[in-house]
Amino acid sequence: MKHFKILLLLISCWFTIQAQQSRPSFAINQINSYYVSNKQPLQPSPFIKLPVQAFKPKGWVLHFLQLQRDGLTGHLGQISAWLAKTDNAWLTKDGKGKWGWEEVPYWLKGYAHIGYLLHDQQMINESNYWINAVLTNQRPDGDFGPVVLRNGKRDLWTNMPMLWCLQSYYEYANDPRVLTFMSNYFKWENALPDSMFLEDYWENSRGGDNMSSVYWLYNRTGENWLLDFATKIDRNTANWRQKDNLPNWHNVNVAQSYREPATYYMQSNNRADLDATYNDFKLVRDLYGQVPGGLFGADENARKGYDDPRQAVETCGMVEQMTSDQMLLQFTGDAFWADNCEDVAFNTFPAAFMPDYRSLRYLTAPNMIVSDSKNHAPGIANEGPFLMMNPFSSRCCQHNHSAGWAYYAANSWMATPDNGLAAQLYVAGDVTAKVGDGTDVTLSTETHYPFEDGISFTVQTLQAVQFPLYLRIPRWCTNASISVNGKRIATKTTAGTYVQVNKKWKNGDKIQLTLPMQLQLRQWERNKNSVSINYGPLTFSLLIKEEYKKQDSKATAIWDSRWQEHADVSAWPSYEIFAASPWNFGLLVDPRQLSRSFIIKRKPWPKDNNPFTNTTAPIELIATGKQIPNWTVDQYGLCAVLPQSPVSISGPSQQIRLVPMGGARLRISSFPVVK
Repeated sequence: MKHFKILLLLISCWFTIQAQQSRPSFAINQINSYYVSNKQPLQPSPFIKLPVQAFKPKGWVLHFLQLQRDGLTGHLGQISAWLAKTDNAWLTKDGKGKWGWEEVPYWLKGYAHIGYLLHDQQMINESNYWINAVLTNQRPDGDFGPVVLRNGKRDLWTNMPMLWCLQSYYEYANDPRVLTFMSNYFKWENALPDSMFLEDYWENSRGGDNMSSVYWLYNRTGENWLLDFATKIDRNTANWRQKDNLPNWHNVNVAQSYREPATYYMQSNNRADLDATYNDFKLVRDLYGQVPGGLFGADENARKGYDDPRQAVETCGMVEQMTSDQMLLQFTGDAFWADNCEDVAFNTFPAAFMPDYRSLRYLTAPNMIVSDSKNHAPGIANEGPFLMMNPFSSRCCQHNHSAGWAYYAANSWMATPDNGLAAQLYVAGDVTAKVGDGTDVTLSTETHYPFEDGISFTVQTLQAVQFPLYLRIPRWCTNASISVNGKRIATKTTAGTYVQVNKKWKNGDKIQLTLPMQLQLRQWERNKNSVSINYGPLTFSLLIKEEYKKQDSKATAIWDSRWQEHADVSAWPSYEIFAASPWNFGLLVDPRQLSRSFIIKRKPWPKDNNPFTNTTAPIELIATGKQIPNWTVDQYGLCAVLPQSPVSISGPSQQIRLVPMGGARLRISSFPVVK
């Protein structure tokens, strides 16, 4: 135990050094003139979130948002029982009704965001129906929402995501009712004794979400009592500051709640609070995250002895990890969090859905050879059809998945304290914001990143304006270059940091960022010495032929699934996916000369603008492997745990194809190494 604590201390020091090196250097007294950032005495904001409508997406992200609008997200209001407008507790003054918990705000926070990003008036009108009902039905004491009691105590978790919906709505509509509403609600919460406050499991774990909304309001109203209330929230939230343990090991709680100490750090100015968040991130990945894809294996809850890459994570967990990364990027200014957000977004999140975004699965793993309706417990820590692509399973992910790409797009650009802009997550689209002396500029981004290494920006402005532009250099990129109007600028481009380009920009100026991609082998020593292969930010998986079988969603749904009385469930089928080609391959690889072990094969950009499928991916790798006969399907119907590498096999070597992990619904992403 003593040695383990020393290791954690070293980890903390390493993260501190890395964070200091990867932040841009702003003057401590600078405050953005146009966008709301932290008020004193909160820590200054290294990056500032732009209003949701500031970004207009293009390219594959736009296509995914449109698929969500036309698919499950856009139709949940007509098929999900929890979104029914009859007998819904979110639509009543007294908070009573048959349907009413986290599902409405889970869905609404993504649904409304998509509407704002797409400027889709029908979606905005539908969002306003729910938001106006919440604002109108606040009770005289300040409480709102469904009155759910747990052991006689008011459940407060369900209101936390709804506060986020109100915050996004305020960004879009500037409706002053939101500020009064939130102030009255927080006064009601603050009056609750500690013994009645954040006591239940979910709210106790996730109190940081409540706290972030308190800071959001404080930065707009400056009411000093809100800071005392934030301290009360921190005091009553689960202890995410433990050195060698976590309050619980539920996958979504971990991905969502480990950011709480860093959130409170903005007020406490106690370095130990910030370090605790970094330590939590490192601890769970040391124990259960020796896998590619940016996450960890917890199925429902992480369990000792279950750390193989066949262990999965909820789609909710993916969304919450990406959200945590985006928030921590604002709090800390550390590019590390953008790198992790990309890892999850590119390599894990897309595979949780059918390509048309009309169904999804509860659990997705780095090594996954079947996606069916069977019960795979205890190999998977859930008893039921949790690997099934089903529009109705499970009720949390069914609704919460909608925020993943919407938040990703909305946080792709951020403002800076020196009235500049920072490119955080490289996607095609146009960002419009006030910079420098208050001039409105639009930066138009054209790119096929992460499948290509070039990113071009074009400045659109009515008048020349001086402002700093910050470009993030991903930690995997060692030789980035930047050109302005065709001339390469002489500047140091260090991996995992930001480069400032500060000049007087005029209409039509062009910036070219090139992020040369290289093959990289990652070894997971604590997971049987397995390896994964990256090219730039993309991790690659074995190409497994996927056989899809359509099923009845009612017959294959998880036990708590519910649909509206008149919903046409037959229009929303489920799918099982089976491996129709061998999957048990180990890699033959020379780690010193990766170019001799892998051939990079490029293909045309997909006509449907969806690069995240096996058939449409514009890049693949040709590799050499051998089948491992003893690596088979185990007694739970899953791929057996990894054999220890290196593996000795006498059989013939074969040419195998590797495809981007994020587009592979079945995949082997952690490979044994053949001796």
